[in-house]
Amino acid sequence: MGVSVREVRAAGLEALMLATELLQRARRADPQAGLWEAADVQWWWRRPRRSDEVEKLFWIDDEGPVAGVLLTSWTDDAWQCDPVVVPRAPGLEPGVVWRRAIEHVAQHSAKGFEVPVGDDDRTFQELAQRSGLTAGHQDSTAWMDAADRPAVPAPPEGFVLIDRTQRRDAPHPMRHRNGDSVAQRLDQCPLYDPALDLTVETADGRVAGYSLYWFDPTTKLGLVEPVSVEDEFQRQGLARAMLSAGIDRLVTRGAQRVKISYETDAAAALYQGVGFRQTSTATWYRALSE
Repeated sequence: MGVSVREVRAAGLEALMLATELLQRARRADPQAGLWEAADVQWWWRRPRRSDEVEKLFWIDDEGPVAGVLLTSWTDDAWQCDPVVVPRAPGLEPGVVWRRAIEHVAQHSAKGFEVPVGDDDRTFQELAQRSGLTAGHQDSTAWMDAADRPAVPAPPEGFVLIDRTQRRDAPHPMRHRNGDSVAQRLDQCPLYDPALDLTVETADGRVAGYSLYWFDPTTKLGLVEPVSVEDEFQRQGLARAMLSAGIDRLVTRGAQRVKISYETDAAAALYQGVGFRQTSTATWYRALSE
C-alpha cells in the first residue's frame, strides 16, 4: 500500500480535535469537496449530547487524520453519521470508510439515522443507494469571496449590535435553545472567538437576535452558524445588519471565503441578498429501524 494508516478510536473532546484536524486537512486538499468545515463540528459541540461519549473511528497516517466516521446525536433518537475521507489521500478506500460508518452508527442509533451526501459526490451517492438508504430532504450551501463582502450598515434605529466580549458575564443568548452550558461548551472550541459572537439588543437590553461567525486560520475560511432573529423583531433588517457586520469581521480576521448553509427559500433570499452565491446541494439519506 505504501502508506501506513492506523485506526484509532476517540470520544469527547479528543474526538472533536481529531475531527477538526480531519476536516481542515480535507479542505486544504480540495477547496470545494465535502460538506463540512472544522467549525461545523465545533458548533455542534455547543450542547451535551449522547454521542459525546461514543467512540468515533479515525484513520491516521504520519500527517494526522486521513479519514473518520463522525457521529452526532441531535436527540437520543435522531443521529447523523458523516463518513469523511481526505480527497486523493492514499492508503484508504472511501468504500471501506463508508461500510465501517454504516456498521458503527447502526450500533448506537436504535431508531435509524441520516447520512448527508453532496449531490456532486457520486461515490457516496452510489454507496448510499447500495446500502438501501432512502433519499430525504435537501439543503444548500453558498459561498462569498472576501472581495464581495457587503457594506456594513448601522443597525436599525432603536437597536445596538454588540459582541460577546462586551457581555462575558451575562447569560449567553443562545442558552434558551441550546441549554445553560452553551457558553462553557463554546469556550472549549479553539475556533470560537467571542468577538465574532454577535447579538442585536433593544435599547432596554432585550435580545432581538444573534449570530455566530467562525474563522479558521488553517483554511482561511469563515463560517456563518447560526443566524436567528426573534419572531417579534422579524422584517426589520436585523439579520442583514448582523450578517454584514459578521462577514466584515471575518474578512478582517483573514477569511478569504465565507460559507453558509440553509434549507428554506426565506433563508436563501436573505443570504443571496447580502452576496452569497449558491454552489451546491446535499441530500440527507435516511436509514429507518425495522
